[in-house]
Amino acid sequence: MSYTYTRTELEKSIVLALRTLGGSASRKDIRKEMANSGYEGLTYNDVFGFKVSKNGNKYIPFMFDFNFGIQNLNHIGYVEKPVRNSDIVLTDAGLNDDLKNFPTAEQQDKIDSYWNKKHEEYKLRKNSSETDENSTEDEVIDFSADSSDQEDTAETKWKTELLNQLMQFDPGKFESFSRLLISKMGVTIDKERGVMQSGDHGIDGFGYFTSDEFRTSRVAIQCKRYTKGSVSEPEIDRFKGVMDSFNAEYGIFVTTSSFTDKAKKKATQGTNTVTLINGQDLADLVEKYQLHITPVTIYTLDDYYY
Repeated sequence: MSYTYTRTELEKSIVLALRTLGGSASRKDIRKEMANSGYEGLTYNDVFGFKVSKNGNKYIPFMFDFNFGIQNLNHIGYVEKPVRNSDIVLTDAGLNDDLKNFPTAEQQDKIDSYWNKKHEEYKLRKNSSETDENSTEDEVIDFSADSSDQEDTAETKWKTELLNQLMQFDPGKFESFSRLLISKMGVTIDKERGVMQSGDHGIDGFGYFTSDEFRTSRVAIQCKRYTKGSVSEPEIDRFKGVMDSFNAEYGIFVTTSSFTDKAKKKATQGTNTVTLINGQDLADLVEKYQLHITPVTIYTLDDYYY
């Protein structure tokens, strides 16, 4: 997922995502909506792709622009002041203003004035502290970051590392990992037909899911460990064809990457639908089911100390 990223202004995309999500959402859900809907030409890799620094650290450049965007929207009155562990909330202006000429000259002047002031404060703090001389400009926690930004960045960091490690798995191990995760989600893997090796039968797993109403459905599983590119429509189409041969009511398609728009559309067509799990969904599910991860406690300083 390593890629070339161009720094960009995300304020308008953030507002559009929040409007779609009803005016209030977590930072994580905002980013997912931005990636899925492609506002202002954004792609999945723009939002979640990572770079590797000279000293081997992995970081997501998009996060810096995203955090700056939240700060800018707050300063011009489009979002309420961010509160730790709370959703980002649009104000009436953020909900209703016409974005055709966004940002206006007046809004841009407010933003520029705000950051000029913040930059002077940052220089004073920098002179009284040390910065890793091996770090790139993007890797240093930007001086806009409040405690909520830093917590969000910490979560993003370990999930990026998780996806990077999953990409290093050989196909057999990734399929085994996917079946383990899906079993945690409530699917009972068929002991005879449920464990398929790469290339066998066109699927990577098979099992059964029983709903709260005690209705049992047959589930086919497909896994693609991609390091670049997205799962395309033909791959979903082929999977659906194999699902038919197993009489599967629905399928689960897991990838470390993402899905094209046509693939997403194909997944919901017909009677045998496919649940799509992209890289970020995968990381969220590992967190939800605590799958081979160890929680740690960290602390951040309150505003009192500043």
